[in-house]
Amino acid sequence: MEIFGTAVVYTGLLAAFLGFISVLRPLRFLGIATRPHGLILFGCGLFLVLIGFCLPARETRIGAPQTQLDSFVPAWQFQEFHSIRVNAPPERVYRALKEVRAKEIRFFVTLTWIRRFGRPGPESILNVPEEMPLLEVATRTSFLVLAEEPHHEMVLGTLAAAPRGWRSTGKPSPEGFRSLRAPGFALAAMDFRLEDAGSNGTILTTETRVYATDASTRRRFAPYWRTIYPGSALIRRMWLRAIKRRAEDSAAR
Repeated sequence: MEIFGTAVVYTGLLAAFLGFISVLRPLRFLGIATRPHGLILFGCGLFLVLIGFCLPARETRIGAPQTQLDSFVPAWQFQEFHSIRVNAPPERVYRALKEVRAKEIRFFVTLTWIRRFGRPGPESILNVPEEMPLLEVATRTSFLVLAEEPHHEMVLGTLAAAPRGWRSTGKPSPEGFRSLRAPGFALAAMDFRLEDAGSNGTILTTETRVYATDASTRRRFAPYWRTIYPGSALIRRMWLRAIKRRAEDSAAR
């Protein structure tokens, strides 16, 4: 449903863009003969975006936990998953995961610059010094290490949404993250899992899950997720490729 919702949103954005251009100058090669036709297309595009934003986000729930991610986020409404095979043993891949820099991830700097609207801002996952390991900055700023099994799995968590004016009263902890179910929150967790594929190979995956604790938060979060999803998915794929390059280069040396 989430991929479908994102597709509806971006189809609407494309239609609205073409309609806006046609209001200025009709794109007759697309069959938009007049400015009023362009205005109609623009309105239809905006309506389609609104439909995409309002589509329901269905909840998925697992049975028995199989991974650390399962134990922290056993239910979610928003999710993405990516995988890659790396020609290096899990030990090297795990080291590369922790050492990879922002500058090694194609499009990362550009997409995070767009995400923060070009504003400098403080150091964070959206504003990472290019020479610093990405995970080091993430866990020092907005992300909490929920669980870590060296050479097998690492789970990071953060709050993707919180009630207006809310402030944490204590030190964030994995148990606090696991038990937080009060209304108004969206809990986001991302993991990296490594599976030994034999012949000095590793299957590296990353999965992101977001759980909104109530229906209102779910409705508010859906437009944001469906807007950022393409960029988020691209960053994660490029992140996996950067880890793969670093691990395989290390293995070659």
